[in-house]
Amino acid sequence: MRIGQIIKLTIPVMMGYIPLGIAFGLLASSLSIPWYYAFFMSIFIFAGAGQFLALTLFASHATLLEIGIATFLLNLRHSFYGLSMISEFKGLKRAKHYLIFGLTDETFALLKTANISSDQKERIYTWITALNQSYWVIGSVIGAVLGNVIPFDYTGIEFSLTALFVVLSMELYRKHPSPKPLMLALMIGLFGIVVFPSDKMLILSLFLATCLLIGLRGWINE
Repeated sequence: MRIGQIIKLTIPVMMGYIPLGIAFGLLASSLSIPWYYAFFMSIFIFAGAGQFLALTLFASHATLLEIGIATFLLNLRHSFYGLSMISEFKGLKRAKHYLIFGLTDETFALLKTANISSDQKERIYTWITALNQSYWVIGSVIGAVLGNVIPFDYTGIEFSLTALFVVLSMELYRKHPSPKPLMLALMIGLFGIVVFPSDKMLILSLFLATCLLIGLRGWINE
């Protein structure tokens, strides 16, 4: 597979990552975070929704422990991606650790669906992962720089994280139309709004959701 074919394969990811990256950069700018922080976060963290969450928690003056727990619970699904890719990454050499680091939802989908011969696997996997990360980095830097040089009305920008999760939830429901996890999530969200303190609502709701999903997995899978 040539580089042009690999780029063509990643175009759908590019169409999503660059606009979302711009939104992340603008959100960072609205919190008076220098543009290079957005760049380094996208290089060394590269967590998508986790980066949005980190900014939201920074803005609410959350502790490092709260940020760590919330990020861990949010990205817990990546451990299951990794388990399913063990056989795919077996035998890879220099690029294996980077591929593990760069395994996002969209990259996972491309790696699992692309028809790649074993002798080209490491090269193509690396290109796909690197291109996808580059799209996110480019979008983040564009958003952060524009937010610092062009006056924006940031009203409502904090809703970008909520909108992102709504879209992800809709897409997940379309792929796996089971009403049980959806109804459980809605009940947990309403319960959290009513019962939990507003500054601890997100992390406590995520923890409760994780416990219930693990404890009720038999009922959910019925």
